[in-house]
Amino acid sequence: MMKRFGIMLVVWFVAFALCPFHVFAEPGVELAAQARSAVLMDALSGKILFEKNSHEKLPPASITKVMTMLLIMEALDQGKISLKDKVRVSEKAATMGGSQIFLEPGEEMSVEDMLKAIAVASANDAAVAMAEHIGGTEEHFVELMNKRAAELGLKNTHFQNSNGLPADNHYSSAHDIAVMSRELLKHPEITKYTGIYEDYLRKNSPKPFWLVNTNKLVRFYPGVNGLKTGFTSEARFCLTATAKRDHMQVIAVVMGEPDSKIRNKEVSQMLDYAFNQYTNLMVYKKGDLIARKQVPKGKPEWVEFRANRPLGLLIRKGEDPKSYHKQIIWNNIEAPIKKGQVLGKVQVSKEGRAVAELELISTQDIQKASMWSNFKKTLRKIFFID
Repeated sequence: MMKRFGIMLVVWFVAFALCPFHVFAEPGVELAAQARSAVLMDALSGKILFEKNSHEKLPPASITKVMTMLLIMEALDQGKISLKDKVRVSEKAATMGGSQIFLEPGEEMSVEDMLKAIAVASANDAAVAMAEHIGGTEEHFVELMNKRAAELGLKNTHFQNSNGLPADNHYSSAHDIAVMSRELLKHPEITKYTGIYEDYLRKNSPKPFWLVNTNKLVRFYPGVNGLKTGFTSEARFCLTATAKRDHMQVIAVVMGEPDSKIRNKEVSQMLDYAFNQYTNLMVYKKGDLIARKQVPKGKPEWVEFRANRPLGLLIRKGEDPKSYHKQIIWNNIEAPIKKGQVLGKVQVSKEGRAVAELELISTQDIQKASMWSNFKKTLRKIFFID
């Protein structure tokens, strides 16, 4: 009996140590009592603070549009589309039911207004119009959605459409929604749209349309600036919400809530728990200088390394920040070096255990210096010439 217990203990410890997102919530903490599933995640580190049935496959309703918005933001970043591009509305897009802005066949609207309609009003017609604009057809766009889900390692997600209207074999999980929400927040400009409470489309036209955010927490919970609600009779009331205070941003996902009032109440409690119990210790902001490193026989000889993303630590309030230590671990650095090559990492540790890392990546090609260049460098050193 004791031997079996010992084996189980070792297996549990190894599983915990290898898990990339440790669950921080204390035993006995009860959140999202009426949700079918839920997750509370720190957006910067990906640490999970609380979860409940987080990997259960459930209909996501309009939370599907988190992936739709992610592909829109990535297409914008890649220069495939621009905010000013005009999107022509097809017959198919115009016939979408549910939440909509009543687009008409042949109507043209800018990418920015379409994005606003999706983010604020959860417009199914705008989602399909954008899917067709980027993918050529909605079917091809859905293929791109599923491909992106696979790249993010989402094991319990499969899409059949771009808007979340009920469909067979269309599902996700609270955990997967939190991961895709975190990826969307890597495009911080999205909150310019998801954080709108009310606005107009076609404001100066004969057919203005008043937008009101389906996420009421944008107005009533301090710091909430997104992300997406969802409802169908099958999915019930769902929400992925994000709130930011100082350097700390959290994501709260609930699925299968009985009504919108309880949904908002339980998400607010999850956010309260996160902000009351934790804080974020910022190690590097994006763009911060981390180190300068000499590349022997390299041209150029010195290179700078800056943070290509923020590096922060989620710590409990009252915890001593000095208990965390950072060090730079370099790889063997020798010219020539290619742009994008990993040359080392910053590692943050506590009590000898690594808790966070950031790769140090070359932002340029570094050629191997010629013999003549190396000879001139040697002469400069000998004669103390800068």
